Amino acid sequence: MSAEPVTTLVTTDLTVGGMTCAACVTRVEKKLGKLDGVTATVNLATGRARVSHPADVSPEELVATVTKAGYTAALPEPPRSSKEQQAADGGESEDAERQRERHRLVVTALLASPVLVLSMAPALQFRNWQWLCFVLAAPVAVWGAWPFHERAVRGLRHSAATMDTLVSLGVVASFSWSAYALFLGGAGDPGMRMPFTLVPTASEGVAHIYLEAAVAVPLFVLAGRFLEARARHGTGAALRSLARIAAKEVSVRDRDGSERLLPIEELGVGQVFVVRPGERVATDGQVVEGSSAVDLSLVTGESEPVEVGPGSDVVGGAVNAGGLLLVRAMAVGADTQLARITRLVTEAQAGKARAQRLADSVAGVFVPVVMALAVTALGFWLGAGADPQAAITACVAVLVVACPCALGLATPTALMAATGRGAQLGVLVTGPQALEGLQHLHAVVLDKTGTLTSGHMSVARVTAVPDGLGRDAVLRLAAAVEQGSEHPLGRAVCAYARRESGGERLPDVSEFSALPGRGVRGQVEERLVELLAPDGELTDVLQKALAESEAVARTPVLVRVDGVAEALIEIGDVVRPGSYRAVDRLRRLGVRPVLATGDREAPARAVAEALGIDEVHARRTPEDKAELVRELQEQGYRVAVVGDGVNDAAALAGADLGIAMGTGTDVAIGAADVTLVRGDIEALADAVLLARRTLGTIRVNLVWAFGYNVVTVPLAMVGLLNPMLAAAAMSASSVLVVANSLRLRAWQPPASSVRGRAR
Repeated sequence: MSAEPVTTLVTTDLTVGGMTCAACVTRVEKKLGKLDGVTATVNLATGRARVSHPADVSPEELVATVTKAGYTAALPEPPRSSKEQQAADGGESEDAERQRERHRLVVTALLASPVLVLSMAPALQFRNWQWLCFVLAAPVAVWGAWPFHERAVRGLRHSAATMDTLVSLGVVASFSWSAYALFLGGAGDPGMRMPFTLVPTASEGVAHIYLEAAVAVPLFVLAGRFLEARARHGTGAALRSLARIAAKEVSVRDRDGSERLLPIEELGVGQVFVVRPGERVATDGQVVEGSSAVDLSLVTGESEPVEVGPGSDVVGGAVNAGGLLLVRAMAVGADTQLARITRLVTEAQAGKARAQRLADSVAGVFVPVVMALAVTALGFWLGAGADPQAAITACVAVLVVACPCALGLATPTALMAATGRGAQLGVLVTGPQALEGLQHLHAVVLDKTGTLTSGHMSVARVTAVPDGLGRDAVLRLAAAVEQGSEHPLGRAVCAYARRESGGERLPDVSEFSALPGRGVRGQVEERLVELLAPDGELTDVLQKALAESEAVARTPVLVRVDGVAEALIEIGDVVRPGSYRAVDRLRRLGVRPVLATGDREAPARAVAEALGIDEVHARRTPEDKAELVRELQEQGYRVAVVGDGVNDAAALAGADLGIAMGTGTDVAIGAADVTLVRGDIEALADAVLLARRTLGTIRVNLVWAFGYNVVTVPLAMVGLLNPMLAAAAMSASSVLVVANSLRLRAWQPPASSVRGRAR
């Protein structure tokens, strides 16, 4: 029996226009989902659709499907060259669509204001005031509300009803009734006066006019959507700031020493480029000449500048805060870390939380239900013998007050703000599922090497004998002997000595020789300097240091000068700064820390003791780590794994939540749900707190969106809500949801108060 062919799925992003509420989102998703093998996630806040489809379904077919549903669709524009971008930036500061909406809002406000004032202030009503209001209201009801009418008719052609349908019907009903009242209902009498009340009243023989509702509905909805659009623009500020970080041009140095300015798109891997003080690093690379400090705060959230020199890796987008650097490009275009960060943030904002999917399902039937309720209210009041205008007023109020917009914006605006803020803090999440996973963590399995520790050999401590040559002098002599060594221990000693001396040149060494199995020796400034494994008798100070070094599984190196033991240098994989605080904060958040490493028992126990971790699993293979995750899950724990290497990939993929260090391998990052860009384990606690705050914000948004409609729609049906106030309340609901989400942009992780001394 032959195997069924495997369908290859590809992902295409579409820019969708014309969506105004969650009902539109649901309609677009359903239309795309009717194509064989196609699934789509549509984001109202960004106006983007992420579509997964078989390769035989072309992007053009997807665009045509969205268009047939009554909306506009287009494939995202290809990246512009720097010159094209500059030309585009040199044009209008705002796109034409936004300018048109602003113009429409301003003109509508100018025409509507006199109508509202005269309708709400009986003392100002002069002879034939109602006819002036009618003349001013006509262009508002037609031209000002035209976008709503247009989208409502377009939806009608496609058998769809959206928020625009409700607004359009409300405006048409209010204006039509007012025209009837003026021409046929006696309201056109020159001396007519109309009282203003917040609750509809009986007509007393003269039909009331509702021109204030006819102008207030489009005015408030236009104003609300304008403010909403500005606020939504703000939620994407972090993503736009990432795009602005990228360099547009780069100064390339040729082999003959000459320099030439190139667009960043023409820079190739292996080319050497110049980074002057104050300039951004054009792309990921390695320093080949010069030393400086680079500011990574805009890229990784790292607050302190990082010292770099020949051989150091630098990240595109970092700012050179010191001297001149020559950098060899190691990655360009989509392969750079900045491009990966931008891509991850963009993908995260396309997702939906479980609660939002429920809201979208409700929104899919929301508008038809509201229209049915409006007709029911009209029929009930007419059947009960109520005044026709009271019945129509209740019907219009129901149409206007209902608002599915807030339902559609509840999650995406919060998610956009949170993922952007997370990127600024050095935390990248792949979407709402990762946020939900962060919120409900019970245990976190931590790798040791490269996660809790630095991942490379370095000098942990130097202990010099009292009354000897002194710590600095001995370190200088030891580094001079090791400066030609390729051994990891020798490189660690040299790097530490240069850092301690501020880059001072080391003296020359002569008669250098390696002692197999023991160490190295050489002549430095007419002294015989030896770096050996400790043996023989040592002073009490050095003996104590040796015992402590062995207890924590560090490698001790004894330094003898002219045969006299002068110092003990301890070399090991040191604990990262902030690891103790990170573990302590996780424990305070109710998350159980577990250490799992492939390293030996002694160093694993030493790190665990230093960080206050009780549960340690040493000498664990990648399969063992994955099995440990399964065991914890079987015990009922929701488990996260934090790692940085290929050996962590299986555990990362099998965990409820995989968290990769940004300094780790591509395999680990690819298998993770969350990436700690700045390589700081303390960012994990920040990520948990941000997730809890974000999902709390989403819940508040959804409670407000549902609760608003539950309260206001019944009020409108029983005739206790004026259509004008209904329009204002409807617009305010969406603005409040977006404004609540915007608070996440300013979220700051709380300062951690660590018990005991920092380690």
